[in-house]
Amino acid sequence: MIQKGQTIPATTLSELGEEGMVTHNTDELFANKRVVLFAVPGAFTPTCSEAHLPGYVVLADEIKATGIDIIACVSVNDAFVMQAWGEAQNATEIMMLGDGDASFTKALGLEMDTATFGGVRSQRYAMVIENGVVTQLNVEEPQQFEASKAETILAAIK
Repeated sequence: MIQKGQTIPATTLSELGEEGMVTHNTDELFANKRVVLFAVPGAFTPTCSEAHLPGYVVLADEIKATGIDIIACVSVNDAFVMQAWGEAQNATEIMMLGDGDASFTKALGLEMDTATFGGVRSQRYAMVIENGVVTQLNVEEPQQFEASKAETILAAIK
C-alpha cells in the first residue's frame, strides 16, 4: 500500500466533461498542485452518496481556501457513471474520476475484493497529494467512515 512520502504511481484516470472524455495521466494531473483525493467503493452506494461525497461538496470552498487546487473523487466505476453521480450530487467543485479497470487503485495497493457486490473496488480513503507526493493518507478500517470524511481532512490541512 502506498505510504506518506511516496510518489503517486503513473497511471491514468478518466473524466467525462463538457468537451467529452478526457484521460488524465496521474503524473501530469498531480504535478505542481496540492490535491485532496478521496476514494469510494462505488458511486451511488449508500454511505458514498449520503455522507462521503456530500461532505466534500459542502466543504469544497473551505478546503480550497487552505490552498488546495483540486478536490477529486475516484471510484472503480467508468467516467460516465462518475459524471452522472457528480451531477446528481451537485458536485460542481469536485473532479469526478473513473478508474474503470481499477489500475490506479491497484497501483496504490488500496483495492479490495467485494466478490458479488462489484468485484474489485477501492477501499475508502482520503489523501493529500503535493506535487505528486502523498503528504497525508487516511485509509478507513472496514465498515468505518471517519478517517476519510471531509471534516477530518479539512481539520488536517488547516
